[in-house]
Amino acid sequence: MTVVSIGALYFIVGAILLLVALRIVTDRQHPKRWGSGLFWGLLAVTFMFGGVIPPLVAGYLVLIMVALAVMKQVGGRVVQQASREGRAASAERLGNRLFWPTLLIPGVAVFGSVVLSRIQVGSFRLLEAKNATIIAVGIGALVALGAAMRATRAPSGAPIAEGSRLLQTIGWTLILPQMLAALGGIFAHAGVGAVVADLVGRVLPTQFPSVAVVAYCLGMALFTICLGNAFAAFAVITGGIGLPLIVQQHHGNPAIMAAIGMLSGYCGTLMTPMAANFNLVPAMLLELGDKNAVIKAQVPIGLAILAANIVLMNFFVYRF
Repeated sequence: MTVVSIGALYFIVGAILLLVALRIVTDRQHPKRWGSGLFWGLLAVTFMFGGVIPPLVAGYLVLIMVALAVMKQVGGRVVQQASREGRAASAERLGNRLFWPTLLIPGVAVFGSVVLSRIQVGSFRLLEAKNATIIAVGIGALVALGAAMRATRAPSGAPIAEGSRLLQTIGWTLILPQMLAALGGIFAHAGVGAVVADLVGRVLPTQFPSVAVVAYCLGMALFTICLGNAFAAFAVITGGIGLPLIVQQHHGNPAIMAAIGMLSGYCGTLMTPMAANFNLVPAMLLELGDKNAVIKAQVPIGLAILAANIVLMNFFVYRF
């Protein structure tokens, strides 16, 4: 038995989303309060009860959320924020103390995954073993929230109010990573990987080990650009190129291949609007005039890291 399970963490996330939904529905000045409230409420249900409701029901809930987004029924209300001068004065007053809550999240996550995950008394474990890292990140977020409240002396309702504002600013793109990851799983089960392998084998001389590496790394980046999610690309490209060519044909190290391959996929994440939560949302939150400004700034970095990944994989994957 475990004291803190992944289900408890998901329930907390769902409870927060439910509060956001109730806040929207009760806001009579919200232009789309019923559609937005239903969207966040359904998302809350999937987090709170996803482990017990039938998968088919969960699928229908997701389809309803997609329909609400397509019909543009999910939106936010413009909320008057503090003036730029007021925010600058607050930032100057708090100084570097603003960063400590942020740093607590990775600190607690590392401590939890390394130390807390090992605590066991008899049949009781403190953290669920297979999800210890995710749970530790959640605990870190809660600890950071408490530290931020103490440092800023914000009122008790500030987390829900500001969280609601940010969630509504992000909107439906919040669920895009999960949707794309699920799409990758569907592609893998549908045999897309085999089709990709056949096409690559016909076009490229994959009998050369270095060509297989280039095909795999570029495939990860390009498929991620199309899907917006490296996890979705990983299932397809690794099954279609990585395993049959690098591992089975040329006897490469699967661990090294997977690690560098995933990083190659992240290079694609830097260069695509499909990764809206990473590339478009920051531009919205920072109120940039060009919604693609973040992508334009990241393209040179993404290409440079991708080239480095190809060189590193060529050197290491067949030697260790």
